[in-house]
Amino acid sequence: MLTACLAFAVMAALLTITPGVDTMLVVRSTVAGGRRAGLLSSAGVVTGLMCWAMTSAAGLTALLAASGIAFGVLRVAGACYLMWLGARALWNARHRTRETAEAPWTPASGPTAFRTGLTTNLLNPKVGVFYMSLLPQFVPDGAPVFWTSMLFAAIHAAEGLLWLAAVVGAAGAARRALTRPAVKRRLQQITGLAFIGFGLRLALDH
Repeated sequence: MLTACLAFAVMAALLTITPGVDTMLVVRSTVAGGRRAGLLSSAGVVTGLMCWAMTSAAGLTALLAASGIAFGVLRVAGACYLMWLGARALWNARHRTRETAEAPWTPASGPTAFRTGLTTNLLNPKVGVFYMSLLPQFVPDGAPVFWTSMLFAAIHAAEGLLWLAAVVGAAGAARRALTRPAVKRRLQQITGLAFIGFGLRLALDH
């Protein structure tokens, strides 16, 4: 079991540090609302991971993947949500009064930051497919599938929290520079385009 846990931990760590929509979301939340918002957004992401892991371990994710219609609906919903986040960021970057441009971003509330992280993760069916396809490969023969899968998910969640906390720390340290009007506007444009790109990729990737 120890060997299986170590092997999964290495694989999950490599996937965790790969830049993606979760990292971009946490950076955006931290710059907009500070370290607290970034950490709560990270907690939402990790909570989504655990929800996907539980449904995967229970076999529900396999059912979702087997149903082309259900998977397609969830994929399109996730793509629309990401593109909506991107469009809103681009709108805020373009339509801004002088007073708003000179003021810091309005901090996101704790529940909003958490909810955004959770929703973004839950609307990404690739997370469920990841757990469904990879976790069983690391379960040793004779080990209880459900509880072993949850152990692996806990390892992944711990790695995710550590990595995203590091991202929050880095973004928080650079927040003063990143909230300058010109830099803030450019960052909004970059994150907006990134979210739209992630959404299009999710919508078109079969």
